[in-house]
Amino acid sequence: MKTGDAPDTSLELSGDQLRELVELAMKHIAAHIDSLPDQPAWNSNGCSESAALARSVIEPLPEHGQAAEHIIGNLFQRLIPCSYNTASPGYLAYVPGGGLPVAAVADLIADAVNRYVGVWIAAPALAQIEATVIRWFCDLVGYPSQAGGWLTTGGSLANWSAIVTARRCRLPDDFLSATLYTSDQAHHSVTKAAMLAGFPSENVRKIEVDATFRVRVEWMADQIAADRAAGFTPFAIIGHAGTVHTGAVDDLQALADLAARENLWLHVDAAYGGFFMLTDRGRLAMKGIERADSITLDPHKGLFLPYGTGCLVVRDREHLRRAHTLDADYMPSMQDDPEFVDFCQISPELSRDFRGLRVWLPLKLHGIGPFRRNLDEKLDLARWAVDELRKLNGELNTESGDELEIIGEPQLSIVAFRLRRRGLDEPSLTRLNEELRTRINASRRVFLTPTTLHGRYVIRICVLSFRTHHDRMQECLNEIRRQTKLL
Repeated sequence: MKTGDAPDTSLELSGDQLRELVELAMKHIAAHIDSLPDQPAWNSNGCSESAALARSVIEPLPEHGQAAEHIIGNLFQRLIPCSYNTASPGYLAYVPGGGLPVAAVADLIADAVNRYVGVWIAAPALAQIEATVIRWFCDLVGYPSQAGGWLTTGGSLANWSAIVTARRCRLPDDFLSATLYTSDQAHHSVTKAAMLAGFPSENVRKIEVDATFRVRVEWMADQIAADRAAGFTPFAIIGHAGTVHTGAVDDLQALADLAARENLWLHVDAAYGGFFMLTDRGRLAMKGIERADSITLDPHKGLFLPYGTGCLVVRDREHLRRAHTLDADYMPSMQDDPEFVDFCQISPELSRDFRGLRVWLPLKLHGIGPFRRNLDEKLDLARWAVDELRKLNGELNTESGDELEIIGEPQLSIVAFRLRRRGLDEPSLTRLNEELRTRINASRRVFLTPTTLHGRYVIRICVLSFRTHHDRMQECLNEIRRQTKLL
C-alpha cells in the first residue's frame, strides 16, 4: 500500500452486516439445538467416509474469501454431524459437557467487545466479574475469605497449576526427590501435571483403592513413611471428589488429617464431582473438601457449560501469587488493593480471553436453583439405573449363568457394570462386554464408553447433561435389556 491509497477496510463489518452474519449462523444453530433429541448421540465411526471428510478441510491458505452461506452451511451439514454428539441427551459417555446455549451468547459478547482482563486496570468491572464467579465457587466449597483462584481451560490445566503452586510454596529449587501421592484411579492429567511441573513420573505414587474405589488412606500413610525412610521428600496428596472411572469420592476428611499430620499439601481433583456440592448428597459425600489447600473444578462438567471452562481455587490466594507473580518493564502497574485481583499475577496466563462471562451470565440469568435441581436429578437417575440393572437379572438366561454385575455402587452419577457369564475367563468376559457395548451403542440413541478396573473391562453410564432425563435413561436401559438377552 502506498501513501495516499485508500485503506483496505474489508475486515470491517457494519452493524447491519454483523447482524446478517449472526442471523445466518443462528438459522443453523437454532435448527441444530431444536433437533438435538433426534440426532445420533455419536456419529464419528458411523461416517463411512470420515477420513475423506477430514482430508476435505486440508487446503492451502486461501487468498480470497468465500460466501458465508457456503462456509457455515458446510459446517452444519457435513462437518459437525460427523462427531461425538456431546450435547445430545443420549451422550452418556466419558464425562459429558452440556454446552448451555446461554454461554454461547456470553462468548459472542465477550469476543465482540474483546476486552483484556489479565490486568485489573484494563477492565476493572469485567475482571471483577470473573473474581465474583471465583468467590461464588470458594463459598460453595467452604473456603474462607482469603481464598481465591482463576478460571482455566479445564481440569488438566487446573491440576498442573495446583501442583506448580504446591511445588513453589513448599519445596526448594532442587525438588527432584519430592514425591506425590494419589489413587490408582487418578485421572491421567494428575501424572501429566506432575511431569509438566518437573517431577519424574515415577515420583507419583499411586495407592491402591478399596472395594468402593476410594483410596486406602492407611496404605498411603505407610507409603509416605517408607519414602521418608528411603530419603524421599513427601510433599503433596491428590485426592478425588469423583473419579472418572466410577465417580468414587475419597475419604477427604481422612486425607486432610493425613496431610495435616505429615505437613503435606492437599489438592482435591473435583473436576467431575465438585459441583454436586450444590446438593445435600454431594455435600455429605465431600465432607472435608474445605480443608484442602487447592481444588480443581470443571464448570464445563457440573455446571453444563461449554468445553474450555475449568477452575482452580485455593484456600489462600497468596499461594497463587507467590507461585505465579513475575514483573516486566512493559507491563502496566498492578493494583495492590486486596479486594481486587490481577489475574496475570496468580495464573500462568498473560493474554487471556474474557472467559468469566460464560460462567457469570448463565448463573445470573438462571440463578443457581435450576443447576442444583438438575444435579439432584442426575444423582437420582444413576440410582434408578442401578436398580433397573439389578431387576434385569431376574430376566436373564439362568442356564448360561448370565448376570449383570454392578462394579461399585454409584457415589455420584456414574454407573459401572458388566455382564458375567458362567465359565468365562477375563479375556472372554472382556470380549463379551465389548460386544455388548457395541450392540447398545449401535442404535445411536445412546453412547456408552468403557474403562478397565483392576483388569476388568466394564461399561460406564455417566449421567451429567442437563438434557438427559428419565425418558432417555429409560431408552438406555431398554437397549441394555434387549441386547443382553440377544447376546
